[in-house]
Amino acid sequence: MANIRKLEDLNLGGRRVFCRVDFNVPLDGKKVTDDTRIRAALPTIEHILAQGGRLVLASHLGRPKGKVDPALSLEPAAAILAELLGSGEVTLCDDCIGDGPRKVVGDLRDGQVAVLENLRFHPGEKANDENFAKELHKLCDVYVDDAFGAAHRAHASVDALPRLVGERGAGFLMQRELDALSKLRNEPTRPYVAVLGGAKVSDKIGVLEELLGKVDTLIIGGAMANTFLAANGHTMGNSLVETDKLPLARALLQKAEVGDLDLLLPTDLRVADGLNSSTFDVIQVGGDLSGRMALDIGPESAARFADKVRRAETVFWNGPMGLFEKKPFAQGTLTVAEAMAACPGYAVVGGGDSVAAVQQMGLAGEMGHVSTGGGASLEYLEGKPLPGVEALNF
Repeated sequence: MANIRKLEDLNLGGRRVFCRVDFNVPLDGKKVTDDTRIRAALPTIEHILAQGGRLVLASHLGRPKGKVDPALSLEPAAAILAELLGSGEVTLCDDCIGDGPRKVVGDLRDGQVAVLENLRFHPGEKANDENFAKELHKLCDVYVDDAFGAAHRAHASVDALPRLVGERGAGFLMQRELDALSKLRNEPTRPYVAVLGGAKVSDKIGVLEELLGKVDTLIIGGAMANTFLAANGHTMGNSLVETDKLPLARALLQKAEVGDLDLLLPTDLRVADGLNSSTFDVIQVGGDLSGRMALDIGPESAARFADKVRRAETVFWNGPMGLFEKKPFAQGTLTVAEAMAACPGYAVVGGGDSVAAVQQMGLAGEMGHVSTGGGASLEYLEGKPLPGVEALNF
């Protein structure tokens, strides 16, 4: 943040403030099923409005592949925002560039809000096209990025556009994310424990390699643990195993052993016949999985993982311990989440399904920080530059 201006340092009054937000919310038809991301942007939105800014909000939603898709309109998100602000003064533009949006934005008065239509209805957004960015630039005097969840994408609204705007800075959510994750990346208080889960090793190769050299304990659960268990010579039945990643898993295990790292894998598993099973058996790792698949860590593993988490001074968690969406296979994730909530140290949940899990379990408010960006948080911890952050630098 050293070379990035903060929101409170920007001159906003009477000016068109283009604020990139992350309103990529889940929809059921035209209904927003989880407004967490909209609520997360409220402090920045309310500050800009209180300062008399003429607010232009922009976001992507889903994957329309550069074409207009009415099912992915930002209309439901704009309606939720109007409810949260307690005001009907939220205007949804019919596009994000062109004469229509310019007219709407030109008519804004101090303290009013316009929401641009889905940025990804134009191929220029994902292509980081400078001409598309120049069209967006026609709508703003000041640029604010509050979309940490999109900061790892070199897209026009988070990379090319801010470089065109002389006065630019980070919103409160972006500031909070960078401050929280910097504590992990720079000088974490020890012992530092990382818990990684989810489906695939391939999604987390970079952060695995980076964390091996930084944490005191690395815990691996979820389906990605299957690949490590297979790399250790265990037969995993019908469990999800990335066979092409077995050499990598072996190399990481060897690196952890040479580096004297405390790397924990499951010692028992909840197994079932298939993803839709309502019953399960608990077996020890190395037991017979013929015709069955591992869908959660077992109670012995959950207790061992939770003990490490509760004793941590710093803990980072990304990825569930099992198929938590199905009740029979949610216990491992719940046990880790409860340990995170009970941890007296600094506990960070790193976006994605982990956030969904702690929210579903009512524990999000017990965490030190809950990130809004899964991919962005992982890439930041890897040490990778985030295009949306780099573009804010002067």
